[in-house]
Amino acid sequence: MPPAAAPASREREATGATVGPVLSRLQTLADGTRVRVLLLLEANEFSVGEICRIVQLPQSTVSRHLGTLAQGGWVVSRPEGTSRYYRISRTLADDARDLWAAVRNQLVGVPRVEEDRRRARGILDGRATGSRAFFRSEAGRWDQLREQLFGTRVDAALLAGLLRGTEAVGDLGCGTGHLTRLLAPFARRVIAIDRSPAMLGVARHRLRDEPSAEVVQGDLAALPVESGALDLAVVSLVLHYVVDLEAVFAEVHRVLEPGGRVLIVEIREHGRTGFAERMGHLWLGFRPEALEELLGGIGFRPLGIRHLAPRPEADGPELFVLRAEREGCREARQVAEDDPGVRAERPVLERT
Repeated sequence: MPPAAAPASREREATGATVGPVLSRLQTLADGTRVRVLLLLEANEFSVGEICRIVQLPQSTVSRHLGTLAQGGWVVSRPEGTSRYYRISRTLADDARDLWAAVRNQLVGVPRVEEDRRRARGILDGRATGSRAFFRSEAGRWDQLREQLFGTRVDAALLAGLLRGTEAVGDLGCGTGHLTRLLAPFARRVIAIDRSPAMLGVARHRLRDEPSAEVVQGDLAALPVESGALDLAVVSLVLHYVVDLEAVFAEVHRVLEPGGRVLIVEIREHGRTGFAERMGHLWLGFRPEALEELLGGIGFRPLGIRHLAPRPEADGPELFVLRAEREGCREARQVAEDDPGVRAERPVLERT
């Protein structure tokens, strides 16, 4: 008869039998990408290509993670035509289900996870649209036809048309002037400002036939614009290059007339450091509420935040639009202009 196992050996055997699967599952869920994929597949079924578009990763990477999840029994798949669709397994063991619930609860509100969910909704919306008989007709091809005929910015041109034609608009951080050209036909005056001579050279050529457009070199923290000269300031996709946000917002406040508005288009907060470094960004996006609070401290009244739904084919982070109004009224400005003794004081920002 073989000798009985020593107590320590028996303890190691028991530990290995019970802890082994748990450690394996912990190892699987220790990877952030696998957790993101599993969270997607818990709610819906997706193909490899769709998952790639949602998590913004190459197919080789996604396929490798799906293989690991399938090997561990976390996901199952089915073929459909030339594609294979994946979903979370409905027969997870109780301990795996409990472990997943604990991990999932920690993901609530994580910006990257929320971005994945919105991209997933775009994929699902596209499926629904494509399945309707209406979209097999000519009407269903209208979006594509409209872009072919009129370009991709026709909707933005319609929005620009909401201007009354009497406004003075500042395109602050105008770059090559594509937005300035969009606004110029609908405004009394558009001042395009950027600090890059190369960008401004392109902008001047682009705006050569727009009599209401002025192209000026300058820094956003020291705008070459007279105080109270603008009715509307547009700051589109430029703040992530700015070092001192307070200084820029103070200048925007100065150049807007009382009651004037600022429209900010910016990148939402994200964790894509490689993307930011590649693009030269100083900020990993913004929480719109944080910008709104900063504007409020300078003398703006918030008018609302709108998150822009991402297009599934878009590679960059998600965007938002923030609107705010300079506090005060136009009548107060008129009094100041009529009476030289009355002057609006520029706000002083306390640095911490």
